[in-house]
Amino acid sequence: MKHKNNFSFLLALAVLIIALTAISCDNNDILEEKSIIESQVAEGTLKAAVTHNQLAKRWAPVHQQDVDVTGSHGLNGKADYITAIDYDGDWNGTNNWNNLSRFPANAVVYYSVVETSTNWFILYAFFHPRDWTDNPIEYYWGEHENDLEGMLLSIKKDGTDYGSLQAAVTVAHSDFYSYVPAGSSVGANQESIDGTLSFEHYNGENHPVTAQEAKGHGLKAWPYYKINGDGVKYYPSFNDVAEAPSDAYDQFVPYKLIDIFAPGQMWQQRTNNNMFNADQKSFVKSVGYGGANTPWNWDDKDDTPGAGEIATNPARLINFYFSNLGNFSLSYTHNKYIGIN
Repeated sequence: MKHKNNFSFLLALAVLIIALTAISCDNNDILEEKSIIESQVAEGTLKAAVTHNQLAKRWAPVHQQDVDVTGSHGLNGKADYITAIDYDGDWNGTNNWNNLSRFPANAVVYYSVVETSTNWFILYAFFHPRDWTDNPIEYYWGEHENDLEGMLLSIKKDGTDYGSLQAAVTVAHSDFYSYVPAGSSVGANQESIDGTLSFEHYNGENHPVTAQEAKGHGLKAWPYYKINGDGVKYYPSFNDVAEAPSDAYDQFVPYKLIDIFAPGQMWQQRTNNNMFNADQKSFVKSVGYGGANTPWNWDDKDDTPGAGEIATNPARLINFYFSNLGNFSLSYTHNKYIGIN
């Protein structure tokens, strides 16, 4: 029945295309177009463009999270679990540290998609309510409430539904690290390449594998952060399920993807002073020293691209980091960070 419904939908779509085409084409052109569309319908090759959510799910990483069960501030490993910014039911950044002992850490990863005519740029962001330490001497200087690190993927539009992954840049505190798949022709440009991107076959496709350290949660491609014994392994949910780990050794935890630009989510909340500072670029906190930045303020301390360009101007950043990108446009067709929808 599902196949029949899809076929009916595609035929209806074909009729609409033919009707619109008739406005500007002669009869021979219409007949030729009709023949092509009918052939595509019969072969199952007439497809609507994938959504940004589908694209984000296709390339969403299998995520390895190192966990430390020592120290009172680690909550037996729970302080290293990824979760939603509003995991406790509110957008108040000054109760996230304390509420972690009271609410489940259901797994969430945030994403945004920016487009040019040649590429998709998918940013993924991983939130932890605590950036913590198990050393009492460092409790103030070495900790802070709210933590966000992430990764940017450059996906080449190659004529297939989901394109091909060209390169990745990850965020570990104030440093960015760059990776390419094995055998890639993409090379280094103004920054050196830090390693090879690993993949895991999951749900019929190869997904990049990432890893975050315990406590401070810097993010790199796996295995450039080692998972030392205990650790949680997260997988993207294709049914929008967000589960919490059963313990610090759970090796299959589905995470839900949430669009940064979805109604009521991170981008709209940037003016909420209960969660973000007045600059709209960093999180508030009630615990510790220092703090976490939003993706539109992530910055490598010693590269040329400015703060936040990994989110707001990803084509420029990728072009700066990598060479041999092929046909590569720097002009955006979709970029909500700068008002291009």
